[in-house]
Amino acid sequence: MKEKIDELTEKLNQWNKAYYEEDRPVVSDNDYDAAIKELEALEGQYPQWKREDSPTQRVGGRPVAGFTPVEHPLPLLSLSNTFSPGELKDFQQRLLKAGVENPSYIAEWKIDGLTVTLTYEKGRFVQGATRGDGRVGEDITENLRTVKTVPLLIPFQGKLVVRGEAYLPKNAFAKLNQEREEAGETLFANPRNAAAGSLRQLDPKIAAKRPLAVFAYDIVYGEGRLPMTQEDTLTFLSENGFLVNGDWQRIADMEEIQSFLEEKAEARRALPYDTDGLVFKLNDFRYHDLIGATAKAPRYAIAYKFPAEEKETTLKEISISLGRTGVLTPLGILEPVFLAGSLISKVSLHNPDYLKEKDIRVGDRVVIHKAGDVIPEVVRSLTEKRRGNEEPFVFPGHCPVCGEPVVRLEEEVALRCVNESCPGRIRENIRHFVSKNAMDIEGLGPAITATLLNKGLIKDVGDIYQLKAEELIPLEKMGEKSAANLLKAIEKSKDVGFARLLYGLGIRHVGAVTAANIAAHFVSMDALLEAVAKDDSAALAELEEVGEIIADSLMRFFKVEKNLELIAKLKACGLKMTAEKPVEGHLNGETFLFTGTLPTLKRHEAEAMVKAKGGRISSGVSKNLDHLVAGEKAGSKLDKANKLGIQILSEAEFLAYIE
Repeated sequence: MKEKIDELTEKLNQWNKAYYEEDRPVVSDNDYDAAIKELEALEGQYPQWKREDSPTQRVGGRPVAGFTPVEHPLPLLSLSNTFSPGELKDFQQRLLKAGVENPSYIAEWKIDGLTVTLTYEKGRFVQGATRGDGRVGEDITENLRTVKTVPLLIPFQGKLVVRGEAYLPKNAFAKLNQEREEAGETLFANPRNAAAGSLRQLDPKIAAKRPLAVFAYDIVYGEGRLPMTQEDTLTFLSENGFLVNGDWQRIADMEEIQSFLEEKAEARRALPYDTDGLVFKLNDFRYHDLIGATAKAPRYAIAYKFPAEEKETTLKEISISLGRTGVLTPLGILEPVFLAGSLISKVSLHNPDYLKEKDIRVGDRVVIHKAGDVIPEVVRSLTEKRRGNEEPFVFPGHCPVCGEPVVRLEEEVALRCVNESCPGRIRENIRHFVSKNAMDIEGLGPAITATLLNKGLIKDVGDIYQLKAEELIPLEKMGEKSAANLLKAIEKSKDVGFARLLYGLGIRHVGAVTAANIAAHFVSMDALLEAVAKDDSAALAELEEVGEIIADSLMRFFKVEKNLELIAKLKACGLKMTAEKPVEGHLNGETFLFTGTLPTLKRHEAEAMVKAKGGRISSGVSKNLDHLVAGEKAGSKLDKANKLGIQILSEAEFLAYIE
């Protein structure tokens, strides 16, 4: 089995490299997921052959109590900024006066992210840290381990400290903010804030769920023979498995720099990551000590900042959009203006507090830009240009679709329509239900959904499975072939399984990953409903990826009679409401629970071993629990298990038992 584990590890790492580093997916999500599951099962059964560079190591370990200070081996200096071609020429003149002969430069994108250091000893990733104040940063090792572009093993065997920039791709940033807005949570201002917020979480599982990446670009410290030019440094880093931004160029001198800057200013709009400029570094390291540095910045490198692109326009009106979770979002209708490569006519105004804080009024002249060069955003209103007829927006007290009163839940900035029967919410719920990551009903887009709703052919997602060809064929732009294809897609969706159905129901806070974990634990919808009926939200909260907020959301959803009726309706239509069949093994029927800190195993590793042999993981201590595996600081679960007479195992006893 060692050969199979090696084969899967190397194959998955190659797939990750193609996807995350080369933007070139080579397999489907299903194939990738199947390979990961196979590797997890094998590693659980044969932990002695798990490799340190296994992709299963990146799921996020235990939360940490706080961030430990990390002193950098050398100060991590910032860069001096320049804003014009003339200032770049002045930079070159200073180098010439300092004794640099025939200077050449490496020009790299200035990634707008979070500076991090990655430390390796004997080829192993041992520590990751933030820049901090340049001398002392924070230990974020466990979070950086979850980032798929951070190599866990490298060929170089000496001690090596690499500097890089952690970032969140633009499309991931847009998706993250959309999810946060639907949940009524505060939005990230830009991709940099999102990346920093992800890596500075005490729970690594949060970082693991976000598609972060790290570009490596500098060696802070190293033992042994190292490159002597920036060009060779980038090659060295790439050869050692780091993600290096390949879009760099060698510049002979600064005299003809204008056209290069114009070309890059245009090219940056198509980049999948956020950048606010370029960095020019003297290529030859022999001159670095000669030139030296100020207290804050090296003299051998400089940053050129692109001018921020902002446009002025008029806010013509504010409308309200309704999301599937009932969040009412104000939408600004603008006098169309061309900005950063696209025509902008609408902009999200987020929530009532946002409007109030920025004092945005209908009729205002406003300045807009694109957060992360992706999302249009109002920077400010030009109050000095008001003529007296601008009006503050009065947020509606009732849902614009169903007319029911809106509410503001505790500790939320958003206003919500809480009417589960609201036609607007139903429309958005159907859109979510049929989406690719849920039931994946191809052909049931927004237009046909609206038609079906308007004609009364569907009133909820359950009605989708009762549609007939004779109802669909007469519809505009439908016909026999399209109707047949749609009905085929609907029938196919019945077999997607419990996890995707659970996600498709649109339960607040329950994303695709959380739904998959819940489904894997309960195996069937019936088992989940039984757990909810016991009214034990604490047990639900102990599940991986759940917690108190999601547990409360599940309890609320499944205690609404109308939701239970919908599930019964879907079940009657033949939808599969079970997860994949559990693995057969000698632990079949036995339940385990892990508590406290185990000496060598992480909890997810121990749980994977149980699942690989057919056992189940319990959500809490009860009389139905067979074994409690207790580590250091086991706490109240150990006390309760002792009172109930449940078998208590140490890690060593657990490993011996499952063999």
